[in-house]
Amino acid sequence: MNIILSNGSGVPIYNQIKEQIKAQVLSGELGEGEMLPSLRQLAKDLKISVLTTTRAYNELEAEGFIQSQQGKGFFVMPSGSELIREQLIREVEENLTSAIQAAGRASLSEAELYDLLRLLLEVEKND
Repeated sequence: MNIILSNGSGVPIYNQIKEQIKAQVLSGELGEGEMLPSLRQLAKDLKISVLTTTRAYNELEAEGFIQSQQGKGFFVMPSGSELIREQLIREVEENLTSAIQAAGRASLSEAELYDLLRLLLEVEKND
């Protein structure tokens, strides 16, 4: 797990940690069931307070990205988790919206856009 903190970003440190872990879960960089560093270890590695790592982990747990197992630690939720699935669907929606806007700028017709999507799906399926 790779987390880079910025003191000058204006974003609270716990939020930077939370967002970076979330991004790593959604990208698959952190796999389902993978154990996260302990609160103390992460705090030590990042040279920050355990309270800060605790807040980040608690918010990630509340949002459904990780789960705490008593006496064992924190683990990435399965990708079938409803909240993670919702986040992934939102990412797809954002990317499709961007693609639709780019298609409009390129003057692609709706039929051409559908054909392009079908072609890309076919190529992805064969890879």
